[in-house]
Amino acid sequence: MAGVDLKEKAPRAILFMCGMNSIRSPMAEVIAKQIVAPGIYIQSAGVRAGDRDPFVDAVLDEAGLTLGKHKPRTLDEIEDDFFDLIITLTPEAHHAALELTRSNALDVVYWPTMDPTVATGTREHILEAYRDVREHLTKLISERLPQRPKPFSETL
Repeated sequence: MAGVDLKEKAPRAILFMCGMNSIRSPMAEVIAKQIVAPGIYIQSAGVRAGDRDPFVDAVLDEAGLTLGKHKPRTLDEIEDDFFDLIITLTPEAHHAALELTRSNALDVVYWPTMDPTVATGTREHILEAYRDVREHLTKLISERLPQRPKPFSETL
């Protein structure tokens, strides 16, 4: 789907996918729900189930966001499986999405996103890697997906 303007071809339902639905895709889901235009259904899933990552909670909290009661889930665990756009954040998820959608008229887009779990060092060094992922996803979502209208006071 390279070259397609997602702001012009506004999707009605978006699925963010990563390996285990514990870091990148749930972070993207929460961020997108704050930025993306109302009326667009947003979910996340992983190729396989992982464990909730406390560093994700920490960096989302810094931005005033929360995962709430999110539990990592796989595609099989999603009840509503009608999506017209899958945004994959890892190579593994991208290959799985392409395989899954071979016979469907469904757009799959790959947004390469680093794995913050490879960061080493102090807690602050590790948190910085997670912040980088948060900021990377915020930038991509803001630039590439239809956004909520700005309040009148922000347009002045």
